[in-house]
Amino acid sequence: MWLRCLLLPTRTHRSAQPYCLCPPSTPSSATKAPHRRFESSAAAGGRWCMIGRLFGAVSQRLPSLLSRVSLVSLVMKPKVVFVLGGPGAGKGTQCSNIVENYSYTHLSAGDLLRAERAREGSEFGQLIANYIKDGKIVPVEITINLLRKAMEETMQKDSKKFRFLIDGFPRNEDNLQGWNTVMDGKADVKFVLFFDCGNEVCINRCLERGKNSGRTDDNRESLEKRIQTYLQSTRPIIELYEKQGKVHKVDASRSVDEVFADVKAILDKED
Repeated sequence: MWLRCLLLPTRTHRSAQPYCLCPPSTPSSATKAPHRRFESSAAAGGRWCMIGRLFGAVSQRLPSLLSRVSLVSLVMKPKVVFVLGGPGAGKGTQCSNIVENYSYTHLSAGDLLRAERAREGSEFGQLIANYIKDGKIVPVEITINLLRKAMEETMQKDSKKFRFLIDGFPRNEDNLQGWNTVMDGKADVKFVLFFDCGNEVCINRCLERGKNSGRTDDNRESLEKRIQTYLQSTRPIIELYEKQGKVHKVDASRSVDEVFADVKAILDKED
């Protein structure tokens, strides 16, 4: 009944005017205070008209309201797990296993940088290439912008995909400070998944991988530089998170299946 208040043209005017189609109130058999009964009926009709107009306004704005709800869902903070370890520790392999078994999206800082290096027209391509070749850490502004863009694009495509494995980041104090500055309040770091592996094991794995990977940094000279950078720059970041009680350490020198069994136990407990 309350939907009947419409904007209709009157019989004597062509312009549209508010016209109430609410049924008149049933006449009362009482004869006392007719004026009071008339005022009560008019007031009730006015209230119905007001409700009708309000419903009309809400109906017109509903699509935009729903759109805003959708936008809000995209603004949900991403839940992040930093995946750290030396070169060849098996971070990428284990991240692939996690993605297959859990609702995480894998973002490799190294892969994003290499893709940007190869992208035609990239203003940072040559700079990234020089840093990677020398085994140095790429400036934090470039890496964080690539990571943030990748997370935003993933969540825009599917708002349910808000959990991320960020592999190979943060690599040093500059990375961590940059993350805290840019992403403070915009992402929640749940914990650090640390794959611990001996240097020689890591080097041998990377040399074996380099036979087919095509990566220019999978050679002994670059690997030794990368491991020194890892020991000097990344390990202190891991130790910092350990003091906060946010590091899960896994012995990554074992087989893939053995390592993943430990990873599953960690994720099952955290989830």
